[in-house]
Amino acid sequence: MRQPVRKLTIDNIDSITEAFHHDLAVIGESIAGKTGISLMLALKRDRLGHGPYPDVSLFEAANRIMSDLVILHGIGALLKEKFFPFDEYTVEFGNENRNSFDIRAESPSGTLAGEAFNAASSFFGTKKRAALKKLRSKAVEQSYRVIMFNAEGPRSGVKPEVDGIYQIAVDVTTGSINITP
Repeated sequence: MRQPVRKLTIDNIDSITEAFHHDLAVIGESIAGKTGISLMLALKRDRLGHGPYPDVSLFEAANRIMSDLVILHGIGALLKEKFFPFDEYTVEFGNENRNSFDIRAESPSGTLAGEAFNAASSFFGTKKRAALKKLRSKAVEQSYRVIMFNAEGPRSGVKPEVDGIYQIAVDVTTGSINITP
């Protein structure tokens, strides 16, 4: 992602999210009028050339963008609602792998580690299990552990986890969240 700011605060979250949405406005123009095999090839192989991920295909960009929207809207809601005792969250966008977790935060009140994803209902269970496994094995000492995902991902309601991992369902169209402890 061309957005270099990975520390999200109440002061910058709205402008970063707005700029990201602005970059999305032209995505899709590259496939206008294409059908059949030429459409499939354009989706899977052609370099996008614009938007937040200009050097990947539309298919790959869509996967990254949808996860980024979960992070941007989810963190935005957490900051505005002050659900956790943090004023700043450090995040990883796209397929970055610079840190141990997609979402991190710390304050005198504690630490937070989290994983974020956007998945179709058919793949949601697999993604959720992988995120939970990572948090259970590598974030044991964290005060707060969260998974953040697209609200339409789970086929049925979200059930609380016995080990207190927070599940944050994010509606990427409205920015609202639902937190299940």
